[in-house]
Amino acid sequence: MNGPLPNHEPTSPPTAELFALSSEPEQDIRWIFFGKSGIRAGWGIALFVLTIIASAYCVSGVVGFLLNPAHDANIAPMSPRAGLVFESIQLLVIVIATVVLALVERKSLFAYGFQGAHRALRFFSGLFWGFIAISALVFVLFESGFLAFDGQSLHGMSILKYAVEWGLVFLLVGLCEESLLRGYLQFTFTRGVGFWWGALLLSFFFGFGHHGNPGESPVGLFAAGAIGLVFCLSIWYTGSLWWAVGFHAAWDWGESYFYGTRDSGLIARGHLFAEHPLGKLLWSGGLTGPEGSLYIIPLVLIVALCMWAWWGRRVHSPFADSGWRPAWSREPTAMVTEANSDLEESAPEHI
Repeated sequence: MNGPLPNHEPTSPPTAELFALSSEPEQDIRWIFFGKSGIRAGWGIALFVLTIIASAYCVSGVVGFLLNPAHDANIAPMSPRAGLVFESIQLLVIVIATVVLALVERKSLFAYGFQGAHRALRFFSGLFWGFIAISALVFVLFESGFLAFDGQSLHGMSILKYAVEWGLVFLLVGLCEESLLRGYLQFTFTRGVGFWWGALLLSFFFGFGHHGNPGESPVGLFAAGAIGLVFCLSIWYTGSLWWAVGFHAAWDWGESYFYGTRDSGLIARGHLFAEHPLGKLLWSGGLTGPEGSLYIIPLVLIVALCMWAWWGRRVHSPFADSGWRPAWSREPTAMVTEANSDLEESAPEHI
């Protein structure tokens, strides 16, 4: 046909329309606080910390009024009863904060590291290796002449009584410290800045948090942070806290109750064996205990290498896509893909 072309109103290309729609300002201020994954990571972390502080203030005030605890770890060894009270209070505070954030994010209370398969197997595996690890460290100290045993302190039914009581205490310790620093916070840092950036920061705080313990040393603080990274490595491979909780509980139980050594400077009342450090502090650990010895550094490396050898080639980490990648480097890729998809659907067919 050679007739005149029909008149059509000019239309903007699909890319321009898409850009105009995407650049239109949000009318609802909720985008400041909520993203595609729910509450933004920074606000979630801030709310969690504030809830911890408020809950701790309220719960400790009520417990102090009712029980009037007089224990002071700087004056006397901690008894199992005092440990149970103290750790139960801490666990209650952490559970309250986690429940609040779980409600805000519409998730299960157990979504932050306590779900997944093989939970019992991982917990008992952690118990086994935690006791093996502290036993290996004590054995090296003993064979090197930096630790001497003074005999058995408990006899008869007291052995079982204190073993069970301290077992419950250190189970609570494992649940508390892993839930606090490697539960909601670790999972939320992963969503925000990436798994390993969160792991490094929280492990630093885990180590620094021991500085108030009587007898603590720089080596002990470094060791606590390094062990925290090992616990993060277990989460990286398994996606859960169960192995770390078991290892943490068994390590502390073996150190404080079974071998009777100091645990980051703290002494347990009612331990199976009695001992005392010998020689140079850097090697014996001194008042810090085995965790203050330089021997703990190769031990931590060996544990990490064993985890890599066992899990590294057999397990695909559930956090593999966010190891070192912060959210700002992950979200644009998804947004570009979505935009390209919309563009392809809206583009005119070529005849």
